[in-house]
Amino acid sequence: MNTVAQPDARPDLRRTGVGLVMVSTWRVGTPERQQAAVEALRKEWEGRDWPDPGPLSYSVYAGEDGTTLLHYSQWTDEEAYQDYVRTLRDRPNAQLDVAVPGIERVGIRRYAPPYRSAALSEESAAAVPGALAVVEVEFDGPDSARQRAWVDAVFTALESDTGRRPARGGIAAHFHLSTDGTGVLNYAEWESARAHEEWLNADVAPLSDAWAAVHHHPGLAGGRMHRYTPALSLSAGV
Repeated sequence: MNTVAQPDARPDLRRTGVGLVMVSTWRVGTPERQQAAVEALRKEWEGRDWPDPGPLSYSVYAGEDGTTLLHYSQWTDEEAYQDYVRTLRDRPNAQLDVAVPGIERVGIRRYAPPYRSAALSEESAAAVPGALAVVEVEFDGPDSARQRAWVDAVFTALESDTGRRPARGGIAAHFHLSTDGTGVLNYAEWESARAHEEWLNADVAPLSDAWAAVHHHPGLAGGRMHRYTPALSLSAGV
């Protein structure tokens, strides 16, 4: 298969045939090392035919903090990912470690394809994302029904924002459930980091009942948000 660079450095989150999403984080230390790692990844993946077995798509995002990279890859299933780990992963990792020594690989997690997705504003639906806001939510134990209930509560809260806190500059939000039943990842595209910051800081006091239900959902153990800039997205062509 050929390797295709995706426009706007974004994967197709509605792509058919995806059964598994892998999300991982690297610490690289500086903005210069962020860029060097992205270019080394581009060279490695574009310089050869897309591996088989291998991901359906592979995307990289540069952390706003200047020190991290987020990796988002789509796979047909767990078996395809394990085949890749067993036969092919060592080569790109070795090449990266030569180009950018000292990369710290700090975590990887499995998710199902998006459980629910939402357009954040009609005027931005066709906009090019300039920022990605990633929210990771943790629960106090595995419970797939609770994962879905929390996401459903977020959608209720987003609907309550209509006319109260419009998401100007918001493009789309895609909610992934971790396969171990303990977490949710919200992959939210925005036109810019500034648009996302303005939405976060909008004066909506007091907190609506719908958002209170999200923040105080039973079993919610914590969460964190990080913002990224799209850097590279490659997919398997035909």
